[in-house]
Amino acid sequence: MSAARDLPARPSLDSLRKQAKKLARDAAAGNGEAIARVRAQLPRQALPLSNRDAQLVIAREYGFAGWPDLTAEVQRRLGRGLEWAASQARVAIHNQDHERLRALLAEYPALVSWRGERGETLLDATTSYALDCSDPQRERIYNRPVAAEALIDAGATVDRSTWEHVIATGAAGMLHLLARKNALPRTLPVLAALGDDEAVRARLDESRERDDTEGPDERIVIGRALMNACRFKHTGLASRLLERSVALDPDLGRRIDRWQGRQAFVEFLIQHPGSHWSDGPTERRETTPWEAFVIRQLTSAIDGNVLPAFRRWLQDEPWVLQPSFMHVQIGLIERASWQKNGEPFITALLECDPALLRTEPPPPSSAIVFALGYGHEHLVPMLTRIWPLPDDLPHAAGTGNAVAVARWFNTAGQAVLGSLAHHYPANDPKRADLGWGPVTTQQVLDVALAWACLNRHFEIASFLLERGADINTNWSTHEPASILHECAIQENEDAVRFLIDHGADLTIKDYRYHSTAEGWARYAAHNEQIANLLAAAAASRSRESA
Repeated sequence: MSAARDLPARPSLDSLRKQAKKLARDAAAGNGEAIARVRAQLPRQALPLSNRDAQLVIAREYGFAGWPDLTAEVQRRLGRGLEWAASQARVAIHNQDHERLRALLAEYPALVSWRGERGETLLDATTSYALDCSDPQRERIYNRPVAAEALIDAGATVDRSTWEHVIATGAAGMLHLLARKNALPRTLPVLAALGDDEAVRARLDESRERDDTEGPDERIVIGRALMNACRFKHTGLASRLLERSVALDPDLGRRIDRWQGRQAFVEFLIQHPGSHWSDGPTERRETTPWEAFVIRQLTSAIDGNVLPAFRRWLQDEPWVLQPSFMHVQIGLIERASWQKNGEPFITALLECDPALLRTEPPPPSSAIVFALGYGHEHLVPMLTRIWPLPDDLPHAAGTGNAVAVARWFNTAGQAVLGSLAHHYPANDPKRADLGWGPVTTQQVLDVALAWACLNRHFEIASFLLERGADINTNWSTHEPASILHECAIQENEDAVRFLIDHGADLTIKDYRYHSTAEGWARYAAHNEQIANLLAAAAASRSRESA
């Protein structure tokens, strides 16, 4: 093996990634020097080289066992050792590598108080991004209780936002762990979530004896406790809290009785436990039980593609259209933007002239990002009635504007983006969910490629690939996977064929389920045609390699 190359005093991860991509391209093109470098580090490696293997070659050329070791050294030299440790801790939490997590906590004690770009802690990484973890199997998949306990034992403080998120997702096991660690306040809403019937009864009895129970604060607290009891399927407790809510607010009882009655009301809330999205909740902590009920009727109508019910609830409950409920209007539009049949629901809402249409400037929203990320470019003209289309490379690529895309490159084919802060995903902190740090030119190129593929603008996608976009980027709508994974689960066969034809790595596995794109197509989308297409392509490549 040749002598190791010297790493610069202030190395650049972006530069090292580019070296790996160039190596992979040169080796695929038959460059003898590049192939020799690959053989020197990976003697049995078949070509073409995946981006991951190219990074391994680069790491070994610099004298490191693997890419993580190289990136760790880069972070240390740049004075970002704690940030590196936090990223490694997040990986250890996800992989349930508890010994690795404990070792990192011992080496970097400051990890217990570390906060990321969005103010999140490592404890937040142990909780679920999924909306519903009320099913025990889903809770096991999406939560990491052993890691949470290790962090708490090491001195981590449980923020209010953390335990509120645990309640919002219905993760009963995590909630009871926090209770055992004395990390929860003994408030009525928390006791209701825990299902502590005796304690809830005592609190209700106390409130009846006080003279101030008719105040709005009491109604809010009781209402929040009711919603929490429904979230964790404590039916009897929820019924008791509902009766107390009705006693404080007789109009609530009349509304419920005019609908289908109190038992049906509780059953509906239990069956539809949440209607928020991590980017923009449609419900707030102050939402009353009736408001939450109506919002969940609207969101369940979108999810179930029941347009008449959606229209009827908007007509019967016009308060949803008022300025104080613009967060609901935005949440409904965002929800419809990632649905296959979302267009008529957005149309129905806008036909009701919601306050959102008359607000300048409009509140921020992820609706356009959702539409392009889920291959629903046709929604953009409707959404731009409210929000302007950003003038950047990803949005130009996603909407098929080839002239605007070309404007961001010079005659040599190099990206000339100006300030990266003006390009998506610079303004979206969810890039951290992909393991992406500060925005880079490569991130912008990769998102542009993803949106071009998902919206079937394949000439633009080819243009971007020729100019450095990474076909095997770990971009996905939620967590690290690949563009191919997204095209497979969205059942976008045209995009799947394009990516196969252009050499996308078929062996990449996603972050959560460790499954290839074929697995996403077969077991998540239940699309045998796309799954078989991917399987056939993988078999063909295997034969060619042999």
